[in-house]
Amino acid sequence: MDILVLGHKGMLGNDLAVRMMVSHHVTGRDIDGVDITSEAACREVISETKPDVVINAAAYTDVDGCESDKDTCFCVNAEGVKNIALACQKSGIKMVHFSTDYVFDGKKKTPYVEDDPCHPVNLYGQSKLMGERYLRELSKDFILIRSAWLYGRNGKNFVKTIVEKARTEKCIEVVDDQIGSPTFTWDLAAAVQILIEGHHTGVFHITNRGSCSWYEFTLRIMKCAGMTDVQVKPICSDKLARPAPRPPYSVLSCRKFIETTRKTMRYWQVALDDFIGKMGY
Repeated sequence: MDILVLGHKGMLGNDLAVRMMVSHHVTGRDIDGVDITSEAACREVISETKPDVVINAAAYTDVDGCESDKDTCFCVNAEGVKNIALACQKSGIKMVHFSTDYVFDGKKKTPYVEDDPCHPVNLYGQSKLMGERYLRELSKDFILIRSAWLYGRNGKNFVKTIVEKARTEKCIEVVDDQIGSPTFTWDLAAAVQILIEGHHTGVFHITNRGSCSWYEFTLRIMKCAGMTDVQVKPICSDKLARPAPRPPYSVLSCRKFIETTRKTMRYWQVALDDFIGKMGY
């Protein structure tokens, strides 16, 4: 297949491009090559590359930044999706798009399934939900993937931030009242490839298996990186006073993906060990 990856220089986009190019012809475009907030630009790049599948890995992901820059947030995460979907619609092209666990409010006590009602508690989640709605309205052939707590080899992420802080600080404070599923982008990219090559459509939740708090995640990072001399202190989210509220519980059920593909994801601890080993921490 001919596959166009938008946002191919990003953390997820890069892993998607590397994974897919082994078996397919992959073209990558990033912010310096296409402005997804322009409908004309989206039509032009799709007309130029003539893909069978467009993977949109471009997004405005600064959750707190979205609270003070609502226009950019919605322009990229919602209108950008609309523009790509319209361009794909006109040529009958399959579209793959990524959303987030933050479309949920975190009030549920069991893992969220694909059909659960969405009630985002911050502007980032609202913008991603609007993008989802545009995709559903404008595309008949799409894969919408919700994932969570991403980390990978390219770009900024929680794992890298924690390791860097641990090199200069002897005590790190991390919230222990937010529960989710850390997800290695390399594993997520592999799951996306399975869905594309299997010609599947619809909404899927995909994360690494298991769940933890950010505090528990940090303890595992420290252990894997051999930084046993650093104290990790659990705190409540209120102490951070961040601009954007977070859902307290945003674990996603991956049962639909497993039942559809007969494949499963690695446990988050195994994936993290692999990542830290590859990074040489």
